[in-house]
Amino acid sequence: MSQARLQFPSLSPAAYQGLVATSTALATSTLGLPLLELVYLRISQINGCAYCLGMHSKSLRECEMPQEKLDCLAGWRISALFNDRERAALAWAETLTDISESGAPDALYAPLKAHFSDAEISDLTLAAALMNAFNRLAVGMNL
Repeated sequence: MSQARLQFPSLSPAAYQGLVATSTALATSTLGLPLLELVYLRISQINGCAYCLGMHSKSLRECEMPQEKLDCLAGWRISALFNDRERAALAWAETLTDISESGAPDALYAPLKAHFSDAEISDLTLAAALMNAFNRLAVGMNL
């Protein structure tokens, strides 16, 4: 285990607290904690953030997410364990995580409208942005 490069929460407390406040606000979203945590875990898989992988998989187990579903998350596109709502959310989260390549196309945005309100799409987009920020902090600072 490597040592953290910088203690960013204490070095940039106001900015870090803004991220924490966003996380707290999203936890009460009508998206529901299990879906948020599923999105957070998938983004953390893509970004290779071991710290966040542990935290979000633990949270999902506490939400009583079946272990089989957690085991299949990386293959959600071909797994029968994920419903259409989860698939739309995961596709959107993935495209936002790789936005420089994907460009967040209409083909991935449109399915959201069938499963989420405008406020939920906004929350989902903020959740993806937040998790990517936390992943970049954790990976960049060797957490």
